[in-house]
Amino acid sequence: MDFFNLPSRTKVGRVVPKNAFDKYTNTKQKKLFTDCIQRITWTHKLSADTINLDAKDIEEIQIFKVELKEQSGILKILEIINKSIPYHIVFWVEFQNQAYICTAAKHLHPTNEDVSVIDWAFTSDWFDMANTPFQFNLKSSLDAVYKDLCVQLTGKPDLSKKSMDSILQNQQEIDQLKKEVARLKSAILRSKQFNEKVDLNLKLKEAESDLKKFNDIG
Repeated sequence: MDFFNLPSRTKVGRVVPKNAFDKYTNTKQKKLFTDCIQRITWTHKLSADTINLDAKDIEEIQIFKVELKEQSGILKILEIINKSIPYHIVFWVEFQNQAYICTAAKHLHPTNEDVSVIDWAFTSDWFDMANTPFQFNLKSSLDAVYKDLCVQLTGKPDLSKKSMDSILQNQQEIDQLKKEVARLKSAILRSKQFNEKVDLNLKLKEAESDLKKFNDIG
């Protein structure tokens, strides 16, 4: 079943062996592939040849369906696959009637062309496959198609007005601020000195205010 309703000429339908990524994994990671994944299928290829759109920074978008043995997040596994393939990949991860989508903006490693460097991973929540909330809008260029999907995954439509670099910076700032808020809350709970608690609470309010500003974008 084609959940993205893509043109037939984009279809690939090729099973990808789990051991295809062995050279990028250690023993523990290989076990993750075996324990978590039922099947990986390369379902579609979006390129200038298959959808007749111009490409600039993004030459191809590959779509992989990952069928799970149990409902769980497999971001570590997706990161391994992402690093091993130079093209941008959109993962449709499913278990029974539930699915989520993940994709990572990335660039080639400056000294190793066999490895990609991940800039940021955009991930949806789980959703009912019968009501897929995301779609590919095949217009303008491959770069625009990919950016549009990433904006959908952020849930902030107004980010479409910004460049991809700005979107990545926004997501990275939010992530850093979330970590800082969590760190400060933990430090406040551990602190036994009144003056220190006051100082930490001021820093927490500042971090939460900054986080709200970034979250309000879009």
